[in-house]
Amino acid sequence: MKSFIFPFTLFLFVISIAGCKQNKDNPTSTNPTSANEIQYAKGLEIYKHNGFTIVTITSPWPNANENFTYVLQEKNGIIPDSLKQFSIIPIPIKSIVVTSTTHIPALEMLGVENTLVGFPNTDYISSEKTRKKIDSGKIREVGTNETLNTEVLIDMNPNLIVSFGLNNSNPTLDNLQKSGLKVMINGDWTEQSPLGKAEWIKFFGALYGLDSKANTIFSTIEKEYTTTLALAKKATSKPTVLSGAMFQNQWYVPQGESWASLFLKDAQSNYLWADTKGTGSLPLPFEKILERAQNAEYWIAPGDFSSLKQMSDSNPHYSEFASFKNKKVYSYSINKGAKGGILYFEWSPTRPDWVLKDLIKIFHPELLPNHKLFFFQKLE
Repeated sequence: MKSFIFPFTLFLFVISIAGCKQNKDNPTSTNPTSANEIQYAKGLEIYKHNGFTIVTITSPWPNANENFTYVLQEKNGIIPDSLKQFSIIPIPIKSIVVTSTTHIPALEMLGVENTLVGFPNTDYISSEKTRKKIDSGKIREVGTNETLNTEVLIDMNPNLIVSFGLNNSNPTLDNLQKSGLKVMINGDWTEQSPLGKAEWIKFFGALYGLDSKANTIFSTIEKEYTTTLALAKKATSKPTVLSGAMFQNQWYVPQGESWASLFLKDAQSNYLWADTKGTGSLPLPFEKILERAQNAEYWIAPGDFSSLKQMSDSNPHYSEFASFKNKKVYSYSINKGAKGGILYFEWSPTRPDWVLKDLIKIFHPELLPNHKLFFFQKLE
């Protein structure tokens, strides 16, 4: 089920970890004066040194008990012996394969999209700029939604493959590394704060020696978000909000500590499951949802539906909610790329300021009278 609440739907396929593991010891002891350049992201640490950068992924997946450390070596940079146990990756990267649509915006904003040479199931990519490269044959398919094509990747021989993991076992990626290919784990999807996810653009900045540009881009996003957040606090009411939809006889709502729930909170709404614990999704029977949310004023992100009729055809009980009757249902599924990929999945992690502005426009239109909805659209 694709929903406002599931971080997994931001990705195209499930693959797991690769790279050099370490325990919780921090390898930055080679230079005690080096400071972590990351402020919001909980699962990423970047330490700049003379001639090299240490990147540590501290949360590759939820509740992980291991870190992944990589050493990014600049041209002529000298790596201390104490760091040679970790995966050493020459930078700047000249060719890359990424495995999630959420990585595409970072490459484009940094101006390095031309280095992208492979992607699994390219139909999911929505960005017009990158789609042109796909259509011209400059980006190859490297597998399906479940597996990477080892033979194709070995033949391509990219400088780097950026992957993500749900656990610590994946033979395909192990084989790629044994073949001499470099693989890095990206854990951006584990972040729950809007600015924490967005800050992962610095991960890609480090790969290309574009740290300063990445910092500038993120600072702009941070300023837009915090300014919009301050504006939201001027709201004089907090409308009640329902989210999610039915899937296999259960209704899945965002848990109260999740990325989606935090957006609803920041937009000054009264999300009806904001008090629940957890960062994933909470399955509930329809009766529980109807009992609590039948009179909710708004319904945000009802799965992949693109019209009210499509919703009622799928489940006639949806029409029992006041938000449905009053046509206050808003979906991210209308704004799609040329091949059907949903722009929200691709761009929302990098541009949380756009998400927040959309929600404020929906809940408190008087605060942003000139804003045009980008991700969310009203269902008719």
